[in-house]
Amino acid sequence: MTQAPRPQGQYVPATRHGALIFTAGMTPRRDGVLQATGPVRADAPLESYRAAVELACENAIHAAASLLAEGERLDTVLSMTIYVLAEAGFIDHAAFADMATACVKRKVPTSGLPARTTVGVFTLPSEAPVEIQLIAAAA
Repeated sequence: MTQAPRPQGQYVPATRHGALIFTAGMTPRRDGVLQATGPVRADAPLESYRAAVELACENAIHAAASLLAEGERLDTVLSMTIYVLAEAGFIDHAAFADMATACVKRKVPTSGLPARTTVGVFTLPSEAPVEIQLIAAAA
């Protein structure tokens, strides 16, 4: 069984209803320690944020996978919400979120493209640059 990331407050990493799995928002933490902080800068190359985006996305996938029964797999990521701690002037939300979509496609190869929302925000927990929430289906 996959280990879910450790919650940073009073919530569970994921919940399940039938085949649907809903994750909490996941930041780029490894063993509970945030690996990147600070806003996504308008003048910085998007590639410099790839590791943080992928780690947040992988954490969300691990949270979803932690609720799979023996013999099940994550079949599809239906929806993904990407929150970006964006500084004023940042406008590349879709390209930023494409890094998360690419991660989903690698980690859940049976999934097609998810529906997706990307939101620029003024703050995120512990000043994480990104937070990702998924809705997935088990099979």
